Amino acid sequence: MRKILSFILSAIFYLLFGVFLLIFHVLQWLGYNIGKYRGHKIAVDLMNGTLTYLLYVLGTRIKFISKYPIPENVPLIVVSNHQSMNDISPISWFLRKHHPKFVSKMELGKGIPSVSYNLTHGGSVLIDRKDSRQALTALKEFGQYIEKNKYSAVIFPEGTRSKDGVPKRFSENGLRMLTKFAPSAYVIPMTINNCWKLNRYGMFPLEVGVKITFELHEPIKADSMEFVKLFEKVENTVKNAVI
Repeated sequence: MRKILSFILSAIFYLLFGVFLLIFHVLQWLGYNIGKYRGHKIAVDLMNGTLTYLLYVLGTRIKFISKYPIPENVPLIVVSNHQSMNDISPISWFLRKHHPKFVSKMELGKGIPSVSYNLTHGGSVLIDRKDSRQALTALKEFGQYIEKNKYSAVIFPEGTRSKDGVPKRFSENGLRMLTKFAPSAYVIPMTINNCWKLNRYGMFPLEVGVKITFELHEPIKADSMEFVKLFEKVENTVKNAVI
């Protein structure tokens, strides 16, 4: 019965998901061309809120745990494990007042309604994982961008999603570049739990009734310690909270 329900609800979810992507692609275009950054951000915030609550169609429950105050009016670098593409919208929605931008792979920059437009027009950075020079240059400019505007960078140092929830090795290059060129930033380790279960059976059907948590840990001033110690502390903090 549960598997039958998952097929039905997944079909409804994907139908609505596709429709909303098309609608918000148009709204993003209008927002960007009429209101520039501010207009585009309004459309993106509405999109991420809509896609986050759309997960409730599957019986998903989402909880953010933040025991520490998030620093205001400073750049933030959120470092998280990565379990599903469904990580993105809740993070964007919860952190919307901090203007979250993502470190993403180049391939996502075209061909996906709403998603590609947001990545190419909303201030995120697209890196070519096969071209280290391009990646490092892009990360340098991205770090300077969030430093100047006091925005937030979200980075998944595993580089790819964990399909079983077990964290992969963290790569230090992205965080190293961001802390170097956004020296006034605070680094916030974040642990995602159970989001991978949505894709337990692949892309279809999606699992129903999943309880997802996003836990934000204590912020760390980027220049408060040597990078090696900072990276080790961030990685251990994120991974030790994975269930």
